[in-house]
Amino acid sequence: MVKRNEKVTRVIDGDTFKTGSRKHSVRLANVNAPEKGKPGSAKATQALRNLIQGQQVKVDTVARDPYGRAVANVKVDGKSVNRSMNRTLKK
Repeated sequence: MVKRNEKVTRVIDGDTFKTGSRKHSVRLANVNAPEKGKPGSAKATQALRNLIQGQQVKVDTVARDPYGRAVANVKVDGKSVNRSMNRTLKK
């Protein structure tokens, strides 16, 4: 699939965000953050916000989920957001 540089406009939760150039949101591939309202959800959402909110990210879509979202490997400043979030979630 195509890798695209996009600006993050909104972090939805600890593994999902919106960009200015997509109709559907982007979900981080192989990252399983707690759902909203579950223990750890707010911490995960804030961690992702700190990493990518307002940033230019490289989105490498690997699949689509049943909701139409891109499932992607994402990088910011050459660093893997997926890997960073998985490290954060293990703490």
